[in-house]
Amino acid sequence: MTKATRKTSVRSPEESGPLKGQILDYLQAHNVMTIASCSANVPWAAAVFYASADFVLYFLSNPTSRHGTNIADNSQVSAAIHEDYHDWRKIRGIQLEGRAERLSSIKQQAEFWKVYQKKFPFVKDFFSAGSLRDMLSAKVTGIRLYRIVPSQVYYIDNSKGFGHREMLDLVPREEDRPTGKKNGL
Repeated sequence: MTKATRKTSVRSPEESGPLKGQILDYLQAHNVMTIASCSANVPWAAAVFYASADFVLYFLSNPTSRHGTNIADNSQVSAAIHEDYHDWRKIRGIQLEGRAERLSSIKQQAEFWKVYQKKFPFVKDFFSAGSLRDMLSAKVTGIRLYRIVPSQVYYIDNSKGFGHREMLDLVPREEDRPTGKKNGL
């Protein structure tokens, strides 16, 4: 039996060529991600609607949900975005790892709503004045705003070979990080 080998090419955003665009296009074209969170060494996966701005993924959730309490305990998460394929050779998708956080500042929340309502205009109905709002208010009470800031994003494309994936490393290399010194001094 032949063992499949997984090859992953790693690139920074500056060196990514078309990879960055492929990832951003895929994020824009899809709506649901599965978040994997963990607390006390017990993993949990939950599907949520998301909207993205560049590589940042925004989602709504209840902080008392299992993934909400996990994120409060451990902000390191992973996520997967993909379709339901019938032929494994056609599988394409995103895997990522990063940090999830509940948004607290007015500026962060304003950015969230701008991005989220652009992708999902129907959300305005849930949070606007009127009878629909009154009827649904019990359903959305307790909902909070979150974002995932990825450190690494993997683009999977089995049409290029079983297990083919390319990684975009979003964490700056040590030599690319600011030193805090002005004018190179």
